[in-house]
Amino acid sequence: MLDIKLLREKPDFVRERLATRYAGDDARVTEVLALDEQRRAALSEAEQLKAKRNSASKEIGALMGQKKLAEAEARKAEVRTIGDRIAELDRISSEAESARDALMATIPNLPHASVALGRDAADNPEIRVHGTKRGFDFKPLNHIELCEKLQLVDFARGTKLSGSGFLLYTGWGARLERALINFLLDLHLHDHGYTEVAPPYIIGEHCMVGVGQFPKFKDQAYAVQEGLDGSTLGKLYLLPTAEAPVANIHREELLAETQLPIRYCAYSPCFRAEAGAAGVGTRGMIRVHQFDKVELIKVVTPETGYEELEKMVGNAERVLQILGLHYRVINLCTGDMGFASAKTYDIEVWAPGQGTFLEVSSCSNTEDYQARRMNLRFKSATGENRFPHVLNGSGTALARLFVALIETHQQPDGTVAIPEPLRPYLRADVIPAP
Repeated sequence: MLDIKLLREKPDFVRERLATRYAGDDARVTEVLALDEQRRAALSEAEQLKAKRNSASKEIGALMGQKKLAEAEARKAEVRTIGDRIAELDRISSEAESARDALMATIPNLPHASVALGRDAADNPEIRVHGTKRGFDFKPLNHIELCEKLQLVDFARGTKLSGSGFLLYTGWGARLERALINFLLDLHLHDHGYTEVAPPYIIGEHCMVGVGQFPKFKDQAYAVQEGLDGSTLGKLYLLPTAEAPVANIHREELLAETQLPIRYCAYSPCFRAEAGAAGVGTRGMIRVHQFDKVELIKVVTPETGYEELEKMVGNAERVLQILGLHYRVINLCTGDMGFASAKTYDIEVWAPGQGTFLEVSSCSNTEDYQARRMNLRFKSATGENRFPHVLNGSGTALARLFVALIETHQQPDGTVAIPEPLRPYLRADVIPAP
């Protein structure tokens, strides 16, 4: 979350940056500051009364020693009244702090000054384009037609098993999905210097709060219940992305600066209910409730945060370059950025069968926003406790990478050519027609 000191000292600056998101979050600053002032006033009065109570207690001792019992009893009554007021002020300050922190948890991060102003995706500037769209001298198929013809995905049986928005990979499709996951992990581990971790897929609510998924996106999460015990519902959740557990690995820890940078990569399935999302129930692989992803996480010093963001984007781009895919990089404008992000690059791959670009990676620097929510700090070389920058990125997401790959590399004979780097994983040069 945001630093309360920043809101106290530069409220107009915070309002101005929040206003660029065009979501009305700037209006909450006044309410946060009012609760903060209520808390501080109660604490101040309580401290004064505690000093007065301590002084009175000493006087009572002296009066008792002087056998002035009536005066001592009068002072005792005064001390009890003071104690009651202190208890009331403690309650007021505690409630104000809880209300303030709950409200602050709903306020998004401030966009970095370099982020373009804009209201929605139409205002996102294109940063660069790699390669060109493939031309076909035959009528290409879309991914649904390819999956059915080559028996890569059984859409009907996936729906039969779990409902709309779920996929059943079969045969070469299952092998290709597994090959892509292993290829991505190996690339980031061996070529890009990340450390592989394998997180749990069911996580506590505190992890969701830590990365900013909650409370804003609680309606898009799959809550878990333990057996028939309804009281456990909502204590644990299926992860929406490996970012949630992996970014929280060092929560509530004080790291040494020499431990930074930390770079993790992790595979996980991702589960997203996406309540009310248009098109969830349609056939295909573009928007589904469960998909695979290899996630990249960095914990770095604030001085290197944006340099590391550019490197992370380059790591994700390398995936598409090696696989021979056409893509573009865009910088999300202020109105289209994610809740916790200070700056985000999206990488969109061209899918010929869709006739459009599909997002396969989103790389963000959350600066110290997530670190504050997780109480993750590091001790600098000078002995100062500081909050690091926490970065996240897709390196990359499937099933859209799967879609772009088979649509781009389909052949006139109905097969799909396998890019050379994937061949050792599939032990084949092509996905054959059945």
